[in-house]
Amino acid sequence: MLVPLYEAVYQRLDVGPHTRLLALGCGSGLALLMAATRGAQVSGVDMDEPRLRLARERLTPQPEASATAAGSAARLAHGGPERMDTPERGRFNLVTAFHPVGCAGSAEGLASSLQKATALAERGSPVVLGGWGPFERCATAGVLRVAQRLADPSLSLDRTPPPGTSSWRPSGRDDLEELAERAGLRPDGSGRVACPFGYADMPSAMRGLLSTGMFDAALEVADPAQVEKELSEALHPYQRADGTVWMPNVFRYLIARTR
Repeated sequence: MLVPLYEAVYQRLDVGPHTRLLALGCGSGLALLMAATRGAQVSGVDMDEPRLRLARERLTPQPEASATAAGSAARLAHGGPERMDTPERGRFNLVTAFHPVGCAGSAEGLASSLQKATALAERGSPVVLGGWGPFERCATAGVLRVAQRLADPSLSLDRTPPPGTSSWRPSGRDDLEELAERAGLRPDGSGRVACPFGYADMPSAMRGLLSTGMFDAALEVADPAQVEKELSEALHPYQRADGTVWMPNVFRYLIARTR
């Protein structure tokens, strides 16, 4: 769903053979694959081992692939950036944290990971942070609010979830800038990208959203049938006459620089 975001950032930063990329929270590796097909040397870390296994499959070159094929130099590690060594060709010159702020634990934890990652990067390298756009321009935000309410009915929308939870909260206007400041980075531009969430049918939409981890906290305290029922009701306004589910969203990215 975030492919337009990846494409916009890679085009703006001219990602190519000269790029040595470290991705924080690389997940199943799609953003890394897209960078690798542009010739970048890619590395990624993630705390989710099952998704890393998918990334390894995705980024493993096929026998018939050329030496410069996507994934030929991919390096993946389970854990944080401290598990990653400096690339053979030199220090990293691009760090990405595409996973939207507000969906990946506490800002303090992400700031700490960014500090560790930038210690492996060249001075002045771009660091890209991703986040949700304005609440009123993100249809999926209203759907994810169901997860927050079911996980903790007492948690208001303007409060940050406790550290370590996989809950969701709406993004603040300056979230990315504040995160960059905590990590000791210098803001150097930003942008907005349309990233609609589209699914073939209602079951696909429910599977897709439940797989994000943002409903895990709700599933721990509420009956799974109730979670699915309320999720289905929240998605209903976005189901089209042909059965497809379409939710327009706007995502925002911030480019910061290492000092």
